[in-house]
Amino acid sequence: MKATIKYDVFNESDFEALFKMGRELWKDYQETYLKKQLERVTGANNQRIYIAKNSKGIAVGFAIFTIRTDYVEGSEKAPTGYLEGIYIEPDFRNNGISKRFLEMGEQWLKSNNCMQLGSDTWLSNTNARAFHKQFGFKEEIELVHFLKELN
Repeated sequence: MKATIKYDVFNESDFEALFKMGRELWKDYQETYLKKQLERVTGANNQRIYIAKNSKGIAVGFAIFTIRTDYVEGSEKAPTGYLEGIYIEPDFRNNGISKRFLEMGEQWLKSNNCMQLGSDTWLSNTNARAFHKQFGFKEEIELVHFLKELN
């Protein structure tokens, strides 16, 4: 049986729920860094955050979309939409929430002159790679970043 889900555009009262779920998605981020990043993105004009809530009004998922005017790997057009993050609480997965988030995000991006949607994940994150492929994304480039300390 599918859960009853309501979808809202993010508002400030959703921040704590977004932050809590964000800690689950981005486990490697230091909490203070993640909080600052989420505060920055929630105040940006080039983004749209959707929140899914269960029948009790409790947030069970989010998706963050941005409009990028800089280069997006593999893109041919600008501006380009970008899926910055998507998370669904484990008990609510396989209820069509991700699909609905993507539909809503794509509609918003198209209304803002975006013709493509980019995203990324770690090369080793096979679950996220499979998720993206399931929803029509194609892999563009495998990239390894390097850093050298200059003493």
